Amino acid sequence: MPSLNVHARRAAIAARIQAEREVDFGSLAEEFRVSEMTIRRDIERLEEQGIARRVLGGAIAYGGKSTEPSFDARAAVAAGEKVHIASAVADLLVPRETVVLDSGSTVLAVARAIKGRNLGLTVITPSLLVAVELADEPDTTILLTGGKVRPGELSLIGAEAEDFYLRYNADTYVMGIAGVHGRRGASEYHREEGNVKQAAMRSADRVIVAADASKLGRVQLINVAPVSAISVLVTDGAPDHPTVVELREAGVDVRCVDARR
Repeated sequence: MPSLNVHARRAAIAARIQAEREVDFGSLAEEFRVSEMTIRRDIERLEEQGIARRVLGGAIAYGGKSTEPSFDARAAVAAGEKVHIASAVADLLVPRETVVLDSGSTVLAVARAIKGRNLGLTVITPSLLVAVELADEPDTTILLTGGKVRPGELSLIGAEAEDFYLRYNADTYVMGIAGVHGRRGASEYHREEGNVKQAAMRSADRVIVAADASKLGRVQLINVAPVSAISVLVTDGAPDHPTVVELREAGVDVRCVDARR
């Protein structure tokens, strides 16, 4: 494997832990061509973020398919890569269109990337954080869904949030997601969060999934979208990543962002 920067390496290690549930320091050091001490520091950082737990000689994943890391922990994973992903997503948006911006750390980065572009969007969002981020953006209309506030995430969930989308037709839905798989599609940890995502998806003509490399190949508890429903995937994953290859072969427009720029 070619040498990776620290952020890309930790994202790759996080993805490996989520997929295999258990890893050992020696194998990771050999694979990533770094010392075991470097891998130990990487694991310590992932442990601080609630992604992994150190054990003798290696690490194991926290929780299972239904155990979601905190918003802060997810925001810290691949933070630099998410900035590049967000910029690439913003490049795909059309001036004056109606856009659903999802909840989650990656789509919050998209909201930040939109600022200053003078796109004149109408933005529908279940995210209090996204709404605040874009509230003062000139020539931008923000429609905040109703619903129950989800602590930590600061997203709106429940029947009111789902029903909100019945009233609107959107051009584009920018979806943040916990897992993207080449055959199983997009999946999420949280049932009510997944229901809101499905409602948003049904209201939009185009679905852009924004997912860093740690999400690729992962399958979480709640099915959200089949591969056929995904129009575009924007990721910092490698062009030859198995999930990227499978999605592209299935007809998904995959945009691989070089986060090293």
